[in-house]
Amino acid sequence: MASQNAHPPGTPPLLGIIGGSGVYEIDGLRNVQWQRVLSPWGEPSDELMFGELDGQRLVFLPRHGRGHRIPPSQLNYRANIDVLKRAGCTELLSVSAVGSLREDLPPGSFVVCDQFIDRSFAREKSFFGPGCVAHVSMADPVCRRMGDALEAAGRAAGVALRRGGTYLTMEGPQFSTRAESRLYRQWGCDVIGMTNMPEAKLAREAELCYATVAMVTDYDCWHDGHDHVTVDAVIKVLHSNAEKARALVRAVAPMLRARAASCHAGCHTALDTAIVTQPASRDPGLVQRLDAVAGRVLGRA
Repeated sequence: MASQNAHPPGTPPLLGIIGGSGVYEIDGLRNVQWQRVLSPWGEPSDELMFGELDGQRLVFLPRHGRGHRIPPSQLNYRANIDVLKRAGCTELLSVSAVGSLREDLPPGSFVVCDQFIDRSFAREKSFFGPGCVAHVSMADPVCRRMGDALEAAGRAAGVALRRGGTYLTMEGPQFSTRAESRLYRQWGCDVIGMTNMPEAKLAREAELCYATVAMVTDYDCWHDGHDHVTVDAVIKVLHSNAEKARALVRAVAPMLRARAASCHAGCHTALDTAIVTQPASRDPGLVQRLDAVAGRVLGRA
């Protein structure tokens, strides 16, 4: 299972997109091919869908699998990020449904989040561990350059975006209690979802630029003036959001293609000073599993 990438900084951009079926059903997407990519971290959510949009290659991964088969806690986040890296992705756009924790973010709002609070507890959150220890910075978990591109793409596509916001990741699969929802509002969180952590952490470890577009489907249950969250209500707004999400992808893809060198935000070199285990003490088996994720730095030791 040789690594297909371990790309050095400056590798030409290839955009990977994680989201639902409504995101990748884009008019004009050509040469579509589903391909299984193997990972030493287990089975990803689905095959990868490769395609071309206006001559540019894109790679899509259905986060929950086609047909939405996998709940948030059972997603193999490590395998998902690993196969996208193996496929050659250098930038990663996450598109996900969220609940709103703010009155001024009604259903249908799009938010380019820039911070996260991770309240998940039943998930593997790192590629590293005993035998190869690493500590990456998560102070700024979202690539600023991708955030700038998404903001510009929103204007170009006529999609209203809120730039900046804190995404609280809950474990799920149940929605919040009213007390939890009110607590998260007191913390200053803007939206709540179940999937962006540890996705963002693993993308940083894999030296991928990462950005998330949070699509508001409902007010979380804190809002007394609205009905409790139901699956039917969420799905209805999800469908209405899908067209805007596709327009945003169409607009942002060529903007990200223009990168000619390594990401100036440092995403592509996140492991330069992160690995603390000395070469002689590293577990060869773990190092082998890290071939795609960290081959750029482990291969030079």
